[in-house]
Amino acid sequence: MGQTPSTPQPDTTIQVIGGGLSRTGTASLSTALAILLEGPVYHGGTQITLGPPTEMPRWNHLLRTWLRSDADQTLSLLHSLTTGYVAITDAPASHLVPELLTLYPDAKVVVTVRDPQAWSQSIDTATSVVAPWFMWAVLLPLPGMRHFMAFISLVKAQWARVYDCETQDKAWIYQRHLEWLREVVPVDRLVVFDVRDGWEPLCRGLGKEVPKDMPFPKINDSKAIERAAAHYIRKGLMRWAMILGVLVLGTAWCFRTRI
Repeated sequence: MGQTPSTPQPDTTIQVIGGGLSRTGTASLSTALAILLEGPVYHGGTQITLGPPTEMPRWNHLLRTWLRSDADQTLSLLHSLTTGYVAITDAPASHLVPELLTLYPDAKVVVTVRDPQAWSQSIDTATSVVAPWFMWAVLLPLPGMRHFMAFISLVKAQWARVYDCETQDKAWIYQRHLEWLREVVPVDRLVVFDVRDGWEPLCRGLGKEVPKDMPFPKINDSKAIERAAAHYIRKGLMRWAMILGVLVLGTAWCFRTRI
């Protein structure tokens, strides 16, 4: 979150895969990569929630296919979703790194890191925004977003598969994710990066020159998540009000015609 959706460009291919967990600076990294690579970046949180309403169902289809261990179909769907972008970051792509490396073997994998305790608190805050039991009902009338709760469940299943566990211990998950990346990414293709360090380590890892007279983008998207949640809750409630209004008027009209 924290950005606007990107538009894919023809003859553009993935050069960087973001392996960092959500809430580790993926929005800042995405903006930085768009500058360095001069092309559109697919930031999962932004594209899936703010992009075309078809995007979330496409990811749900891909994740179900991946969970069935249908490797060929998974790669085909993933290629379709990533075509036209220079990089992809954030969930759920951050847990599809092996598949993305199969499609783009020359790509570098950048894993954004932060203090594990701060990450755990940030994840808890972001999760609480979408946790209310009534959320699925509120989002039901909205194209695209009506699939959000299914998407969340599929991402949880994805995490359980990658980490081979059902634990909710976020400190363990954070460390296990870094271990997993070191297991699946060749050492010469893995770049570990803290967005607080700015341009130099990122550019060094990617073999790019540091942009002149341009500060490193620092995007805090926690407020953007809250704004997006409030927006969709308000929009969903308005849509329900319209639906109920039509039903009431229709019922009243039918009743009057029978008198």
